[in-house]
Amino acid sequence: MTQTLRPFTHLGDMPIETFLRDYWQKKPLLIRQALPNFESPLSADELAGLCLEDDVISRLITETPQSSPFNSEWNVTHGPLPEDIFETLPENYWSLLVQHVDQLSPEVNQLLNLFRFIPNWRLDDVMISYAPDKGGVGPHFDYYDVFLLQGHGQRRWRLGQQCTSKSPMLANAPMKVLTEFDVQEDWVLNPGDILYVPPGLAHWGTAVGESITYSVGFRAPSHQDIVLDFSQEVASKIEEDNRYQDQFLTANKNAGEITGDAIEQLKHILQTYMQDEQALAQWLGKSMTQLNPGMVDEAENTIEPEEMANTPFTLSPFARATFYRADSNSEAYIFINGEVYSGSLELANALSNYLPIDWLSCSETDKLILDTLAQQYLLVSLT
Repeated sequence: MTQTLRPFTHLGDMPIETFLRDYWQKKPLLIRQALPNFESPLSADELAGLCLEDDVISRLITETPQSSPFNSEWNVTHGPLPEDIFETLPENYWSLLVQHVDQLSPEVNQLLNLFRFIPNWRLDDVMISYAPDKGGVGPHFDYYDVFLLQGHGQRRWRLGQQCTSKSPMLANAPMKVLTEFDVQEDWVLNPGDILYVPPGLAHWGTAVGESITYSVGFRAPSHQDIVLDFSQEVASKIEEDNRYQDQFLTANKNAGEITGDAIEQLKHILQTYMQDEQALAQWLGKSMTQLNPGMVDEAENTIEPEEMANTPFTLSPFARATFYRADSNSEAYIFINGEVYSGSLELANALSNYLPIDWLSCSETDKLILDTLAQQYLLVSLT
């Protein structure tokens, strides 16, 4: 049975509250032996096997070093990879990346639980990278927070400057590689060590010998996506009869001018929809629990509806779940894999925290929801 991991209460000796106050989205933090005696749940051979599968998102990145490390030539091959590709690779300077491994391995999925001191809807996935000596993906930065857990071997991490979209990048490369790097920290991580890297901070990982690294990333929608996606969601529900109105229009001194009154009317229209907290919550919950490409949309070995009255069950850990309190403190909108359900706050808490559920204690409304979820997302509880 897969061990159930609990959220960190401390990172090393540091309380989580201190980390969130002083480090989260502010500055990096190295935690030596955050997971003592940690052993990688997956081997290099198992990762290579995943890259051969059609429904697994993977990349093989190879580097051809030049006189300057900032002028290397890079090549990216997207999976599924041909089985014989590993026979043609050099001894050094390549890296294998596999996305959404938390959806492929129960043991890897458990690693997400360690970071549930961050809201569920912010958690994205666990990516695993394997590299032989000197392998990596070059100096780069991400727009999201990441915890880098060393799983096997060693990896050298150099941390640099804060970056933006205007930071200089290697031209004509198939991936974003920085051409400037101001080293601020230089660490070698061992199994069980974790490095937290905030958004926008340049970082550069290089394998020291054979290395496996687990990257726990977080969803960070851009303002562009928030405005565009939410406005589309709202617009799809607005009746055509709702139109711009100016029934208190006064004579315009200059017919060519857009007046301040017109702008105020437009602001009022937009604010009417933007201030609808229920609409915002429903968009956020559905959007942030949608599965990424390559993620499974059904669990295996789900419980049969007739079994639910006799045994406790839980939401599959492979499902993405969160909730938002409705106007009533006893009811909630429950979001699972991009779908929304209206149920009790007790059910919302149990589902989104993957806790055992007792069918006999559920309301009739909650039972209807559970009937809908049963053969797709609910599993017999093992705790």
